[in-house]
Amino acid sequence: MNSSLLSLASILSITLLYSAPLIYTALGGVLSENAGVVNIGLEGMMSIGAVVGSIVGYYVGNPWIAFLCGGLGGMLVALLHAIATINFAADHVVSGIAINLVGPGLSLFLCRLFFDGAAMSKSIPYENKLPVLFGHLFKNGSSGISKFLDIVFSQYVSVYIAFVIVFIVYFLLYKTRLGLRIRAVGEYPRAAETLGIDAYKIKYICVLASGFLAGLGGASMSLAVVSNYRETLISGQGFIALAAVIFGGWRPQGAMLACLLFGFAQGLSVFLGSIGIKIDTNVLSMIPYAITLIVLIVFVKGSRAPSADGIPYERNN
Repeated sequence: MNSSLLSLASILSITLLYSAPLIYTALGGVLSENAGVVNIGLEGMMSIGAVVGSIVGYYVGNPWIAFLCGGLGGMLVALLHAIATINFAADHVVSGIAINLVGPGLSLFLCRLFFDGAAMSKSIPYENKLPVLFGHLFKNGSSGISKFLDIVFSQYVSVYIAFVIVFIVYFLLYKTRLGLRIRAVGEYPRAAETLGIDAYKIKYICVLASGFLAGLGGASMSLAVVSNYRETLISGQGFIALAAVIFGGWRPQGAMLACLLFGFAQGLSVFLGSIGIKIDTNVLSMIPYAITLIVLIVFVKGSRAPSADGIPYERNN
């Protein structure tokens, strides 16, 4: 296999690996915002999911339980956001910012509590990480294409689960009665309630689901992308996922494509750093965030959020 094909395979492999956590989190944002609740706190929820996943993964040794617990950790934090924004009609942005401040601090506290005061969790053994799929499917082939496919598609199972959830969320929102109710609440909750839809219940379901998916995104970072939790593990991914929601037009398929674009930017920066190109490491680290800003500047004007997104809703007594 020639070097150019090998380079492309490496970039695509890293793209898929780094896109998966963003896809989980962005899908959570899509659900929450389609129900009318802005979730700025995705970053904090990812942080909790990452640390809970690493703690359970290290002490229990079962990656599936750890992955699920990471999602539940994000859901518990999302419950705070739901109570503040739904029951108390708090400003959605302020509540989300508070979660983004509390989440990393609480994550570091939990890490120090369970790992003898260390700011980084102990490494999870490889056999206790999420399994890799298709790792041997193409290894027996001798052609360059077989090697290319082996590099690209030998991914942790969390990557493939992320794409399955894209289909599930799409089907839920656009092919089911519940999805119609979610979108109705996000557009005009008062009118939805006149038709017998419990707007508060729908919002709760979507915000909790949002936290669960963001927690899975964080857990996939500590159980697949790396083998532990550290303070800088979640550093902007939640905001990039939020940008993907906007860029994707608040639709799951659009958010997925945006996450792949941002994942490609991450993959490109990692690849350029790995081959020793003389570019400042700070510039390489900046690439995904710079692309995020450029995409938002170019596309945000053409995006339309659900009409009631971010507007506190209170029932008439």
